[in-house]
Amino acid sequence: MCGIVGYLGDGNTYEVLIKGLHRLEYRGYDSAGIALVDTKGKLHVYKSKGKVENLENMCSGKDLEATAGIAHTRWATHGEPSDNNAHPHYSEDGNLALVHNGTIENYKVLKDALVKHGCKFHSETDTEVLVQLIEYIRLGNNCSLVEAVQEALKQVEGAYAIAVLEKDKPDTIIAARKSSPLVIGIGENEMFLASDASPFVEYTSNAVYLKDGEIAILKKGEPLKIIDLDNNNSKVDVTKLKMSISELEKGGYPHFMLKEIFEQPNTLRESIRGRVVDGGKRIIINGVRDNKETFVNARRIVFVACGTSWHAAMVGKYLFQDICDIPVVVEYASEFRYSNPVLGPGDIVIALSQSGETADTLAAVKIAREKGAFVFGVCNAVGSSIPRETHSGAYIHVGPEIGVASTKAFTGQVMVLTLIALSVAHLKGTLPEEEIARIGKALLDIPEKVEKVLKLNDKIERLSAIYTYAHNFLYLGRGCNFPTALEGALKLKEISYIHAEGYPAAEMKHGPIALIDEEMPSVIIAPKDHLYDKIVSNVQQVKARGGSIVAIVTEGDTVIKNLANHVLEIPEVPECLSPIVASVPLQLLAYYIAINKGKDVDMPRNLAKSVTVE
Repeated sequence: MCGIVGYLGDGNTYEVLIKGLHRLEYRGYDSAGIALVDTKGKLHVYKSKGKVENLENMCSGKDLEATAGIAHTRWATHGEPSDNNAHPHYSEDGNLALVHNGTIENYKVLKDALVKHGCKFHSETDTEVLVQLIEYIRLGNNCSLVEAVQEALKQVEGAYAIAVLEKDKPDTIIAARKSSPLVIGIGENEMFLASDASPFVEYTSNAVYLKDGEIAILKKGEPLKIIDLDNNNSKVDVTKLKMSISELEKGGYPHFMLKEIFEQPNTLRESIRGRVVDGGKRIIINGVRDNKETFVNARRIVFVACGTSWHAAMVGKYLFQDICDIPVVVEYASEFRYSNPVLGPGDIVIALSQSGETADTLAAVKIAREKGAFVFGVCNAVGSSIPRETHSGAYIHVGPEIGVASTKAFTGQVMVLTLIALSVAHLKGTLPEEEIARIGKALLDIPEKVEKVLKLNDKIERLSAIYTYAHNFLYLGRGCNFPTALEGALKLKEISYIHAEGYPAAEMKHGPIALIDEEMPSVIIAPKDHLYDKIVSNVQQVKARGGSIVAIVTEGDTVIKNLANHVLEIPEVPECLSPIVASVPLQLLAYYIAINKGKDVDMPRNLAKSVTVE
C-alpha cells in the first residue's frame, strides 16, 4: 500500500528510483511520481496516473540529471486517483517536495488553519497539507528543514512514512516514520530509502529499519544520522539482508503468483528447517521454548490477524484447541482494536501478518501489550514492525511474496502454527510422544506431498475453463478445512473478481443451500478425516439440487469421486496437516480462472499487498 523510494549518491538517480518503483508495484497503487534535485538547486517533479510505465513515458526526453531523488507509488486514500493527486507534492513556494505513505487524520484542521494564513492547495490529498505545513513552519520560524519536520510531525495525528527533498540542499534527504514502514540502505558513498528493502537489495545488504517517531537525515558524504522528534540521537542499528535478487524476479514464470505457488515445496522446507529434528520426534520453536511457563500456564490464546492471515489463524484455533487443550479466540484485528478487548496476564495474543506492517494488526499488538497480555508474532518480513513490538515470535521463512494474493505465506503460516502447537502440546503433555513423532515425521514429508499436488497443474488449468464464467461460487469445508474453504473463496474473489463465499459445510442447510442450482458451482474440501462421512452427506445435498461439484479428496477416494463432477486428489496426510496440501489446488484453480478472464493476477484492482493504513 503506497511505496516510497529514495536515493542519494553518484549513481543514476532516475534509474535507481524507477527500478525501485517497479520493485514496489506488488504493494498496489494507482499512480506514480518522482522528484529529482540537481546540483544547481533545480527541483523537477513528474507524476502520472496509472502504471509506472506511464511515468516513464512522461519522463522520456525530460531533464533527469540529479544527485538525489524521491519517488512514490500511490494507493488512493484522500482524493481520487489522478495526475494531480499523485505524489510527490510541492510546498507552495516550490522549495520542498514530499512523498508520504499513511493517513493524516487531522489534515482538515491543519488545512483550514493553513488556508487562513494564505496557503493555496492544488490537490485533494492529506499529503499536500503536510508538505505545506512543514514549509510554513520553516519560513515562519526561520529554522532548518529538520526542525520544521520535527515541529510539523508533533502536530500530526495519524500514520506516516515520509521523505522530503529541499531544492537548496541537493545533498540531503529527510525521512521519518510512524506506524508505516521505512528502511534505509547504506552502500558505498550512497544511501537508499524505501518502504521495504526490495528496491535496493541489488546495491547493498546493509539496512537500517526506522522505528516509530524517528527521523533520518541522509546527507551525502556523512554517516546516517537518526534523531527523534525532540532531537535526541537514536542508535543506528545495521541489519544484514538475506534477500536475493532472484527472489524478486519471476524466474521464467508468467506471474509472481504462479511462481510463488510452485515455490511452496521449498518454502515449506525452509519453514521446518532446524525446527523438526530427530526424524520428527522433536519440534523446536525457540520462542516457545524460551517462554515455556507462559505457554504451559496460558489461560487462553487470542489470535489477531486480517485477510489470509486470519484464515491461517482459524486453522491455528483448531490446532491449539485440539492438541494443546487451550481455549482459543480468533479476532479480526480491525475489529479487535475497537472492541474493548478483555485481556490480561495469562492471555497469549498471537499476531499473524505476512508483512509485519499490517496497520490494524500492529495496533492490536500495542493494545494487547498495554493490557498485560503476552504477545507472540508470526511474520515473514525480518525486521518489520510486529516482530519488534512483540515479546517473542517466529518467522515463517518463505521469502519475499510479491503476488498480492497470498499463497506461500498462507501455507508457511499454517506450517509454523502447527509447529508451535506441537511444541506447546509437548510441554503440556497434552499429546502423546508417539503422536507428536507421527505428525513430526509427516511434517518432514509435506514438501514432497505438495510437489505431488503441483502435478495437478495441467488438470486444473483444463478444469478452470469450465468454470471461468460462473458468477458465484460456494466453498465448503469442515473442521480444520473450514478455514481452507474461506481461503479458497478469498483467492478466487481477489484475482478473478468472481463472488465466492466460504462456509462450514454443515451450515449450508441453514441458508446458503437456497442458492444452489445448476449455475452455482460448489468447491468442497473433503479429505478422508473424522468428518468424512458428514461431508459426504453435504455433497449429496448439493448433488440432489443440481449443483456442480469440484471436490478435493484424498487419493483413492471412491465415494465422493462417484458423486462429484470433478475431483482433485491430494496425498493422505494427518488431519491437522490437510489444510496445507488442500489449499494448493484451490490456489491453482483461482489462478487459472483469473488468467482465463484476462485479469492481472499479481496486481488485482483496489488491493494492496501490505495494508499499512486503516
